[in-house]
This record gives sequence, C-alpha cells and structure tokens, in this order.
Amino acid sequence: MSRTATYNTTVQWKGEHWGHLVMGNGPEMDFSAPPDAHGHAGVFTPEDAFVAAANTCIMMMFIWAAERFKLKLLAYECRSEGTKLIELDRTEIFTKLCFRPQIKIAANGEKPEIVEARARKALQAAQKYSLVANSVKSEIIIEPEITIEE
Repeated sequence: MSRTATYNTTVQWKGEHWGHLVMGNGPEMDFSAPPDAHGHAGVFTPEDAFVAAANTCIMMMFIWAAERFKLKLLAYECRSEGTKLIELDRTEIFTKLCFRPQIKIAANGEKPEIVEARARKALQAAQKYSLVANSVKSEIIIEPEITIEE
C-alpha cells in the first residue's frame, strides 16, 4: 500500500528582492533572486536550492546504496552544476544537472575493479531512487571519479 509524507516551508517577503525561508525541519535563512535576475550576491537563491536539493538527495541515496552494496565508503564530495536556459521571453528552465562526485572506497581485500563496479552500481541506484532527481524535468548526468584505496 502506498504512503504519503508531507513537507512544508514558509516564505515571507522582506521588501525589494529579499525573502525569508523557514523550513519545516527547522532551519531558516534569508534568500534573494540571483544577481542576474535583479537579486543580491552572496545569499541563498531558489536556483541554489534547486541544484542543492538534487545534489543532497543523490548523496543521501548513494550512502544508502553503498551500505546495501557493502562498500566501505571513505569519502564523498560532489560538485554539481545546473544549466539554466533563459528564453527570449524571459521564461527559464533548468535543462541539465551535472554531478561530479569524487568517491573514495576501501578495497577491503577485494580486487579494486570489483569494488569500483559495485560503486558504479550504487551510483546508478542512487540516481534511480533519488526523489528529487526523479521529480525534475532536467537531464541528469553523473560523471564520477572513483578511487579505490588498498
């Protein structure tokens, strides 16, 4: 039987191009539009939130998958990039999200190529089961750098 879960946020306009975000899980922060959309530099933007949501979700799903694939994860860091298309009429859409995870895994006495193959399967599972990645229209690209340490 299917279940549902509900998540909430509250935003409040603070004047000009400023807003304040309160997330249902507790954190809160000010935000703005990005500078290219008449916003402010150096603060959280909706575009940042979109790219961060996908990046954090894929990382959490990779950790989940690494546990199930019995990988001894030593380090995970992922730079992500969202490409936004701005049409002539100023409508915008993210067309691509690219993730470049750098992953270090202990070989634990196994052949490195076998461990790397399991790590790649774990990345595929992370993408498959990522709520956020499955909820966006953008093309998802993952370009990993996997290091197996003896």
